[in-house]
Amino acid sequence: MTDKIERVTAYVAEIPRDVPYLGPLRAGETINRRGYIVRQGNRTLYPTADRSVLLRIDTEKGLTGWGETYGIVAPEAVRAIVDDVLAPVLEGRDPFAPAVIHEDLYDLMRVRGFFGGFYLDSLAAVDIALWDLLGRRLDAPISTLLGGRRHERIAAYVSGLPKATLSERVDFARDWQAKGFAGFKFAAVVADDGAEAEIAALREGLGPKAQIMADLHWRHTAPDAIRLIRRLEPHGLAFAEAPCAPEDIEGIAQVARGVGVPVALGEELRTIHEWQPRFAARCMGIGQPEMGRTGITQFVRIGALCQANHVAVMPHATIGVGIFMAASLQASATIQALPWHEYQHSIFAPNLALTQPTGTRHMGCEAGFYTLPDGPGLGVEPSAALLARLG
Repeated sequence: MTDKIERVTAYVAEIPRDVPYLGPLRAGETINRRGYIVRQGNRTLYPTADRSVLLRIDTEKGLTGWGETYGIVAPEAVRAIVDDVLAPVLEGRDPFAPAVIHEDLYDLMRVRGFFGGFYLDSLAAVDIALWDLLGRRLDAPISTLLGGRRHERIAAYVSGLPKATLSERVDFARDWQAKGFAGFKFAAVVADDGAEAEIAALREGLGPKAQIMADLHWRHTAPDAIRLIRRLEPHGLAFAEAPCAPEDIEGIAQVARGVGVPVALGEELRTIHEWQPRFAARCMGIGQPEMGRTGITQFVRIGALCQANHVAVMPHATIGVGIFMAASLQASATIQALPWHEYQHSIFAPNLALTQPTGTRHMGCEAGFYTLPDGPGLGVEPSAALLARLG
């Protein structure tokens, strides 16, 4: 069936939340006029509502594919790139060559230095939508198009313990443990009594079998990170995420060589070109690609590089309405070395009603495991509740 792209449309979705991401505001943190806060622990900007950018691609013969990208900060920047740069180039193209189109769109702006940031976020949304279109055309899940599933379910670790006090965070983790979850990651940036006290309390509360991870949020120098991680190791630390500034490749490599647990990183990296020097420096034992930033084409290539470099893949899961989460599950199911996938409990379950399955089974996460949708393409599409929110 010959078909062409007729229309590319970007939308911004905003989902209110009761407690800001990473938990209640700390001393010195205030909400500015645009609804953002700066977390003092890592000097990073976060919104007080969840935002995402969705992308719809329609073809002349009536097929529709959906994509989504990371949009929690300045989502209108992504929409402007789609409207002004990408849509006019995409209109009239054969949609059923997502990897080829991704490479062509990347080439458009590389000589101007746009090989990251909002431009690549925009490409991620386009790429996911094109893979969705291809799956719908062939009546097959994206995981099938990528070579087949190795996993029908994927182990999920609980990410973040957004409570005000340490005792409340331990109780919160125990509640998830009672639901069947075995992995827990705490954010050192909001560990008010220090990361060592945090992991000690969690280990005591969760017992010896729980897997406990620490997100260090890029805030340390290499020597400081090494000293901290070594103090956490006796408490059974499973991995240390983002110990140093992401641009400090040599510093992160020093940490990886200087500690006894794997270093995890990669959520902020969008292409194999950004990943390659970190593999060369042996920075990590765990790669954490984020589908909302990479899209499917780059996610799969990053996964292949991880496997070639004997690095496990534990995909990152950020704020989204569920479209790129479905894409992440589809692609993750094809990866061999996949111990865990991050589970954003404050996002995934509340937002599940914003998508609906394209087949007989919806995606889900219960008792410590993700289950995958079985429909064609992504296996999910926006529900009426989500469509009503798109602006």
